[in-house]
Amino acid sequence: MDDMMNILAALSELQEDDTVPKNIKSRLNEVCNALQTEDDLKLRVDKALQLLDEIADDSNVKPYTRSQLWNVVSMLESVCN
Repeated sequence: MDDMMNILAALSELQEDDTVPKNIKSRLNEVCNALQTEDDLKLRVDKALQLLDEIADDSNVKPYTRSQLWNVVSMLESVCN
């Protein structure tokens, strides 16, 4: 589960970034909550990936933040493989 801790740390870093809009920070909090439920790992990852995809499509997300989001997506995809 060390990978999950790294993913949560990356999400936390994004939430603390002053350049990330509040609505995006709120959605990132949803992703963290989805990853920390008691559900099956695959279900948690799928829910988080769905939320991250929606966040990355938001026009308020800056390119640098979008790149960080895709890095988290990549980390999540490797957890289930």
